[in-house]
Amino acid sequence: MQHNIIQHFNNIINLTKEEESRILSLVKVRRYKKKTMLIEEGAVCRAISYVFKGCLRIYKIDSEGIENNVYFTLEDWWVVDLKSFIEQTGARFYIETLEDCELWQLTKNDFDVLLDEILILEKWFRVLLQNALISSENRIHYKTSLKAEDRYDKFLEKYPTLESRISQRHIASYLGISPEFLSSLKSKRHKQQKP
Repeated sequence: MQHNIIQHFNNIINLTKEEESRILSLVKVRRYKKKTMLIEEGAVCRAISYVFKGCLRIYKIDSEGIENNVYFTLEDWWVVDLKSFIEQTGARFYIETLEDCELWQLTKNDFDVLLDEILILEKWFRVLLQNALISSENRIHYKTSLKAEDRYDKFLEKYPTLESRISQRHIASYLGISPEFLSSLKSKRHKQQKP
């Protein structure tokens, strides 16, 4: 079971057996029920979490009390409020489980220890940050330059299995449209696909 996280690291870097053992000695496995709040806005994000099983959402609540989904995280992804985690300051986002989840967590202190002890992890972290930045830039680009239909296509491309796992309300929030508009969009597509 614990080899998934090691395989994840080894997809980017090559760890020695000793380095693998050291990482596994600090990782804490935690299980969370669906609808568990991992972090709330203003609280300090104390751990970075590798998603072994489950789905989570990262979201904001605007001044009118409306929830806006920013990202979803699935198996073999990491979830964190990065600014809060790195700076140990109040989080800007909420992180909630959408399914029962198993997360492998590293506290900020343990994460820093690993970066100091296993220098090649700096490369892994750089790649992780690069991928996160590209994903964030893509999200901004899609949200500001694509029509709702095209944003929906990009959502399906990025999260091909997610539509069957989470509510339409969460998908609509991520796309910046109403659940009713998403429903009509899906209905229109379904009709177009019929022979």
